[in-house]
Amino acid sequence: MGSLRNPVGPLPSSIYWRRRAVALLLFALLTLLIAWAVSSGDPGGGAGDDGKPGGAKPAPSITPGPSGSGPAISEQPGGRDESDGSGGSDGTGGDAGTGAETGGGDGKNGDPGAGGAANGGAANGGGTGPAEQVPAGSSLPDCAPGAVELTVRSVKPAYAPGERPQFELAVHNGSSVTCKADLGPGKAVLTVSSIDDGEKDKVWSSKDCPTAGGSLLLKVPAGRTVTHTVDWDRRRSAPQCATPPAAPAAPGSYLLEAAFPGASVAPASFRLEKD
Repeated sequence: MGSLRNPVGPLPSSIYWRRRAVALLLFALLTLLIAWAVSSGDPGGGAGDDGKPGGAKPAPSITPGPSGSGPAISEQPGGRDESDGSGGSDGTGGDAGTGAETGGGDGKNGDPGAGGAANGGAANGGGTGPAEQVPAGSSLPDCAPGAVELTVRSVKPAYAPGERPQFELAVHNGSSVTCKADLGPGKAVLTVSSIDDGEKDKVWSSKDCPTAGGSLLLKVPAGRTVTHTVDWDRRRSAPQCATPPAAPAAPGSYLLEAAFPGASVAPASFRLEKD
């Protein structure tokens, strides 16, 4: 023990104390290095209570709330469905009407007055526009044969007793030139025939006794369609304004036909109902 406290040797004791201090310092450093190596090599080192590194706690799970049981809202605000274009998506501000008007006069044998010109028409590939009646001296050229197409239909499939049938003529100008078409009863000839017995029996024709010269000139813009509506008063007619049978048309099935220069027109059918 005395040699530890008082080093014995040929050298001064201070040298031996320095050597001992250096040895102790090296031993302490070696101990620290061993402790660090052991702690860093431990796979579970630094784990928290749940065994994860750093003691981080698991993120809390989020439970979704109850889903709505009501139906999904399918309508647009305001309850207006704009997928059909009726709300003005094309800039027109709404649905374009047919513009068909009932003939203005009760001419003889149902011949319409000049007010039968339509203010529009069903589209036939080029859109619609207001029809304009023009005078006989108009500078517009006459529509060339084959340049316009005519279609005819009964406004309703059946008419109640005492109700006047209405027939709509639609004229489409397929050319690039605006022209005038004569839809008067002398040119656009309408014929109504009874077909109940399997045979056509002519009852009325617009050319049998036309009034006011039987002319009705309408402006038909290029690439557009105009319509004209004719009322029939259910009276029979006879050629050359002869006195027709007094009895009105009987209930039953009828065929509506139209003839127009340079055009082939498909017929339409309708019924006159019984009381």
